[in-house]
Amino acid sequence: MRLAFLGTPAAAVAALEALVGAGHDVAIVISQPDRRRGRGNDVSASPVKAAALAMGLEVADDVAALVDIDVDYGIVVAYGVIIPAAVLERTPMLNVHFSLLPRWRGAAPVERAILAGDEETGVGIISLETTLDTGPLHAELRTPIGEKTASELTAELAQMGAQLVVDVLADSELLAHPWAQEGTSTYAAKLTPETFHVTPQMSVSQALRVVQLERAFVKVRGRRLRILRAAPTGAVARAGSVLAEGGVVGLGLADGLLEVSWVQPEGSHTMSGAEWWAGARLDGEDEWD
Repeated sequence: MRLAFLGTPAAAVAALEALVGAGHDVAIVISQPDRRRGRGNDVSASPVKAAALAMGLEVADDVAALVDIDVDYGIVVAYGVIIPAAVLERTPMLNVHFSLLPRWRGAAPVERAILAGDEETGVGIISLETTLDTGPLHAELRTPIGEKTASELTAELAQMGAQLVVDVLADSELLAHPWAQEGTSTYAAKLTPETFHVTPQMSVSQALRVVQLERAFVKVRGRRLRILRAAPTGAVARAGSVLAEGGVVGLGLADGLLEVSWVQPEGSHTMSGAEWWAGARLDGEDEWD
C-alpha cells in the first residue's frame, strides 16, 4: 500500500521500519520539527525523522504536506499533535496506541498504566477520529506489566504495535471490520515533574511504581535524590525517616521501609545507596520529603 507515516519519538521508529520492511510504499514521513533534545543547546531531528532520512524517505514537519499527496492510509504512532478534521476527511488513518482502549486514552498511557498498578496493558490499532483515541479497534494484543520499567514496556509495545499494524494492513477483514471499544474509559494525563516525586505519604507499592518510571526522586535536606533502583524490605519505619542498617539504606513510607539500592544525588553520579549515605553524613534523625 501507499502510506503516509506520522510519528516522532523513538517508540515510533519500529513501526516505520516494519512498514518499509513489509514492502509498503511510504510516500512521506511527517514528524515534529527539529528542536533541542536532551542536554545542551544543539537542535536535532526527532528519532522518526532521523530514521526516515536514513532510509531515504521524504520528510515533512507539518500535516499540511498531505494535501498534495495521495495515499491509501496514514499510519500514526505517537505523533504528538492533534490531526485536523479536514486532514482526516481526506486521508483515512490508523493509529497504533499503547494501551488497552478505552483504558488510558491520552498522552501517557504506558506510564499511567504502571502508576495505576494495572496487571496488564497492550497495544491496539484503531481508526483515527477527531475525538481523542475513541476510534474502533482493528486488532489488539496484551502483555503483563509486572516489574517492567517504562522504557522496557514501551519498547516491548513498540515492537508489538509494529508487527500488529503490518498484520492489519495485510488482512482485508481486519481493515474492513473494526469493532467499537468497550468498557470504562480512563484518561492518561500528561506527566508533570511532580508525577515522579516520591513522598512519605505513599505506600511502598506506590513508590515502587513511581521508580518504574525511571525518573523518581525524593528531597533530602532540600536537594533532589534520584531513586534509580529500589525494593521493599518488609520492615516498618516512621514515614519520612531515612535509615541505614546492615548496609541497607531505606526511606520510611506510610506502610513500610523502601530500600534504595541505587541513587543519583543532585549534581553527582550514580552510586549505591550505601555510598550515598556515607557521603551525605546523615545521622538517622534527618527526614526526606
